[in-house]
Amino acid sequence: MRVRLALDWAPNANHSGIYAAVKHGWYQEADVDLDIQHHDFAESPATKLELDKADVALCSLDCLLNYRSRAEPLPVKAIAAVLQDDLASIAVLESSGIERPAQLDGKTHASYRACNKDATIECLVRNDGGKGELNFAYPDQVTIWNTLVKNKADSIWIFMNWQGVQAELAGVALRHFKMGDYGIPFGYSPIMIANENLSTDQSAALKAFLAATAKGYAWAAAHPVEMTGILLEWAAEDDKNKPFLQAAQAATSPHYISTKTGSWGHMESEKVEAYLKWRVELGLDPEPFAVDKLVTNDLLG
Repeated sequence: MRVRLALDWAPNANHSGIYAAVKHGWYQEADVDLDIQHHDFAESPATKLELDKADVALCSLDCLLNYRSRAEPLPVKAIAAVLQDDLASIAVLESSGIERPAQLDGKTHASYRACNKDATIECLVRNDGGKGELNFAYPDQVTIWNTLVKNKADSIWIFMNWQGVQAELAGVALRHFKMGDYGIPFGYSPIMIANENLSTDQSAALKAFLAATAKGYAWAAAHPVEMTGILLEWAAEDDKNKPFLQAAQAATSPHYISTKTGSWGHMESEKVEAYLKWRVELGLDPEPFAVDKLVTNDLLG
């Protein structure tokens, strides 16, 4: 059974369970012929899914909602959550003197042009008592980290388990503003999405793929040090630094497994519903989507 998987970025600790399953031969044991498509900037993972170049794509819940909100909605659903917790933050240099989100009013935020990230940071600032009036800059995604270090921006959206670790190892002191601390619900990210109209054979293939993947993430959660060696084989050349990967893996491993179910991949409907209601309050959607139209745990074991 062939499964084409489109990744959302270069190999990193968010993907560790996939590579653990490859290394241990668990996809082969499940009769899954996995084709991993590494990220490129020409086509997003969801676009590859839409064009039938992939069977499963990694993206955010925001991205999924954008595709479902189109005039001709893309018939896709979330089939698994890669992480159970929000590891993103709005980061500023500790030396900047910015001690709370409200102080970002009038400041420059280096953004990704990604799904609704600008609206989210504006909400973050307002929720801290500010006006939510920022200046947005859009540098190349690869160099966005440098805009903060070189003082070309006052804040950036980072992932604490990757760029946050890079900063720490480089001796760059950051202050983090986490979305959940300012009333912004967690929209599962990354998630795995797939076409909701599946044949019996396709469903069987995805169930086998997810079972092997879950085994990989459970192993990566329990063996962060050993996982570093596997990730080192797959990481981009710029990331092939064992101390960095070991620290990044240690920062990520605790967030793979649900404390509610004790397993990987499951999405809690209450969390999804809270996020959907928040989007309506923010004016991103006219009314909340039905949770069961967006996410399913049915393909998970």
